[in-house]
Amino acid sequence: MPSKHLAPPHLVRIIPNAITVTALCTGLSAIRFALIEQWELAVSLILLAAILDAMDGRIARLLRAASAFGAELDSLSDFISFGVAPAVVLYLYTLQLWGGTGWAFALFFATCMALRLARFNTNMDLPQPEWAKSFSVGVPAPAGAILALLPLMIGFALDANFRRLPLLFAVSLVLTGLLMISRIPTYGLKKIRVPHALIRPLLMTVAVIMACLFSIPWWTLSIGTLLYIGSIPLSMMAYKAKQKE
Repeated sequence: MPSKHLAPPHLVRIIPNAITVTALCTGLSAIRFALIEQWELAVSLILLAAILDAMDGRIARLLRAASAFGAELDSLSDFISFGVAPAVVLYLYTLQLWGGTGWAFALFFATCMALRLARFNTNMDLPQPEWAKSFSVGVPAPAGAILALLPLMIGFALDANFRRLPLLFAVSLVLTGLLMISRIPTYGLKKIRVPHALIRPLLMTVAVIMACLFSIPWWTLSIGTLLYIGSIPLSMMAYKAKQKE
């Protein structure tokens, strides 16, 4: 039986889990706004959940507050925010025109997300060479959600209504789902080292991107997502080159 005299955790150790819960609530709230057809807000909430997801793990390591409980909570949050929410949003937006068939595409994507997260959890503690830590196996969960939503973001950028094109979103869900469960190596940002000479240009680039994000957000997000897709063949070549070394 647990001791009655266990000291309560410090507040600082709860912060990462609080961020994870916030990400979960943010992603799930996207469904609410999709139900009232506020599509841009729904997509924005999923993007915000992706930002929060990128923060919680790093903050946990920084505060030395990482735990098995936090890892499981993060995985459940990812499934809701990046598996369930995008699938339901796209179903409500256009796939419902196909009835049960449209729902099947939403289920396919959510299932692929669950499989991707399960594989990540089981492989997390497996030994791997240091260089391999710079790559992810398949498309990560937040990136998968953003890829699935790419046609919708392009529609926002063009001020176009794609609700009569369910085939476009069905293809997006299937291709993204297959990328997530694939063994394709993709670049991970956690282990990328930036040479000192590139720090200032990189900061200036970030400033330009932020300016574009505030002035033309959907164009910026769409172009950024397309660049990520273009990086996948490059990551495959880089991975193979590292393997040969």
